[in-house]
Amino acid sequence: QVQLVESGGGLVQAGGSLRLSCAASGRTFSTYAMGWFRQAPGKEREFAAAISRSGGSTRYAESVKGRFTISRDNAKNTVYLQMNSLKPEDTAVYYCAAAAAGWTSVPMGEYDYWGQGTQVTVSS
Repeated sequence: QVQLVESGGGLVQAGGSLRLSCAASGRTFSTYAMGWFRQAPGKEREFAAAISRSGGSTRYAESVKGRFTISRDNAKNTVYLQMNSLKPEDTAVYYCAAAAAGWTSVPMGEYDYWGQGTQVTVSS
């Protein structure tokens, strides 16, 4: 069992930055691939970024590539999402998730554990 708790969301102006954190419980964090997903009001949840178990491989949605950076610290059981050059369309609830499968191409439906989400609001 893995419990995930996101933090770092908030209100920011367009062009600004935020760093989200996701703290995981348990001693098996390094065996999971980690992903960040987001859900805007009235829209389906969508993939944003993923990172492999070791952190050596990452994958991004086209909409965030070049602006967002996913990273992890296995010693701290934490995954991060650095978000720069934020746009109003980045407004959403951001969720982190853990996949036992371990690779960055795991489909959203195959992630095993999810956090409760943190709200990110970008004003124009």
